[in-house]
Amino acid sequence: MPTYKYRVRDKHGRAVSGLMGGASEKEVVENLKKMGYAPIDIKEQKPQKDILNISLFNRVKDEDKVIFTRQIHTLLNAGVPLLTGLEAVSEQSAPGLLKDTILKIKADVESGTSFSDALSKYPKVFSSLYVNMVKSGEASGKLDEVVKSLAEMGEYDIEIKSKVKTATRYPMLALGTLVVAFFVIVLFIVPKFAYFFSSFDMELPLPTRMLLTLYRIVHDYWYFTLAGAVAAIVGFIKLINTSFGRPRWDMLKLKVPVFGPLLTKLCMSRFAKTTSILITSGIDMLTTLDLTAEVVGNVIIARAIKDIKDGVNQGKGLAGPMRVSKLFAPIVVQMVAIGEESGKLDELLLKASEHYDQQVDYAMKNLTTLIEPLLIFALGFMVLFVALGVFLPMWNMVQIVNH
Repeated sequence: MPTYKYRVRDKHGRAVSGLMGGASEKEVVENLKKMGYAPIDIKEQKPQKDILNISLFNRVKDEDKVIFTRQIHTLLNAGVPLLTGLEAVSEQSAPGLLKDTILKIKADVESGTSFSDALSKYPKVFSSLYVNMVKSGEASGKLDEVVKSLAEMGEYDIEIKSKVKTATRYPMLALGTLVVAFFVIVLFIVPKFAYFFSSFDMELPLPTRMLLTLYRIVHDYWYFTLAGAVAAIVGFIKLINTSFGRPRWDMLKLKVPVFGPLLTKLCMSRFAKTTSILITSGIDMLTTLDLTAEVVGNVIIARAIKDIKDGVNQGKGLAGPMRVSKLFAPIVVQMVAIGEESGKLDELLLKASEHYDQQVDYAMKNLTTLIEPLLIFALGFMVLFVALGVFLPMWNMVQIVNH
């Protein structure tokens, strides 16, 4: 359906512009008149490549989407019609992908499309979870409450990501420093010793030969080394996005010491919180589990949730399949079982999410303490390797001189 850009005047004589879809210019004019507008200018928008697919870097930030959702909730809660709210939010938004998307959604809503259907046209901005919650809000007449829940979920995800970044900043910085220090030693210190040792007729120890080989590879064939590193990184990224590599990578992440249990708790917290909010929003349990499996961020846990859904579909309830999966803590399974019996499953799931959040906070506060032994081991190994490569030849030289 073509999209038309229009300029009209409302009943108060104020100029208004926007976008509207229609089969023809005449149809758009008629729709505008029915809405009480006096058309001034109508122009068809030329088809353009969807802005959502132009660039990988041209995307909507989570923070911007949360702000948009909060603004819509505030306006709906104040009794402002959705169309007017979209118009107000689009005017306040900075030029970019989100503003263009809001204008397109507004045009669709003006042409009679529901808000959820309009959102579903932009899956790279609004997830299926977002769309389905909005659809449930439209069906139940509680769109403002559902949008508020979406904003709270977005804020929760941002908070969790911020905590993870803060907790991993130190180990990443320490590991990067170790790698840089190692290559500085290999490129600038080892060659000086190699030149000194070459004046003696003796066989160099294995650690020294390994350091010299690494130096020649990095120094003499740096372009191949760089190309190989880039190819390895690109190949790895492509591999973990395939149906073969993704499950194995996600399983490895769950089994990594220190970080694996932390990631599991994060996924469990997201599962419990999302499920609670979806149930409160009036979405049926099977659809809820399907949507939750999409947002946990781990294929292995998503498969476990699919298995739980199969159990629910067979009439086994939620607690039984959760217990069989062995991913959930016993206290959480008990809370879910009580919630099913009492009819307060959404409240108990929210408590389960808080339980996991407390564990995540504790683990993150102690993350530095837990990974220090690993960093010390890596540092010790690097120092030992370099020391053996440098001092073993010197020890051999002393022995030769003494003889």
